[in-house]
Amino acid sequence: MHLQAAAPRQLPYQDMAALDGQEQRAQRVTWAVGAVAGAVLVVLGCLLCTRLLF
Repeated sequence: MHLQAAAPRQLPYQDMAALDGQEQRAQRVTWAVGAVAGAVLVVLGCLLCTRLLF
């Protein structure tokens, strides 16, 4: 007994311009969070080093 596979369905329409805009906004948020985290780490590193020196 052999079964016939169903034909593939059509994917829904995707608004590529909107997807690109959302991706750019998400990338900006990612970079902003990374920059804030980096700044906090630099400040904490400086505080730790000054604490060890003095």
